[in-house]
Amino acid sequence: MASSIDARLSELGIDLPVPAAPAANYVPFVKSGNLVFVSGQITSWNGELQFVGRLGDTFDADTGYQAARICGLNLLTQLRVACDGDLGKVRRVVKLGGFVNSTPDFTDQPKVVNGASDLMVEVFGQEIGSHARFAVGAPSLPLGIAVEVDGVFEIS
Repeated sequence: MASSIDARLSELGIDLPVPAAPAANYVPFVKSGNLVFVSGQITSWNGELQFVGRLGDTFDADTGYQAARICGLNLLTQLRVACDGDLGKVRRVVKLGGFVNSTPDFTDQPKVVNGASDLMVEVFGQEIGSHARFAVGAPSLPLGIAVEVDGVFEIS
């Protein structure tokens, strides 16, 4: 039986990507009690890198927002695996952390990471999807990607 979240994804026209395998010595997520810690997700879509470059140089904040949304979709993919295929088990998006590959004078990191934050609210609704967060600039990110986002989620 499909969960209400699956129905919501369908309503939004969202198809989640294939879960990415770890690129180094870590696991995609860790469950601890009723929390799921999802490792940083990058701007890869079904194995193909997207948005390689820097905010304030290669990309503007609106393009960075789309990059962060892909990171958010990858978070949901890993979370779905952690929830045994049922995103309806999610009780709260607790926290997101966003790293933005940006020039020293770029200051719109919060606007960029809204791409992932807004997605969580769209999918789970305001009560479950609202979360604590950080959004910081970084001089570089793995593989030259523009954005990386990790997350902490409460599940049943």
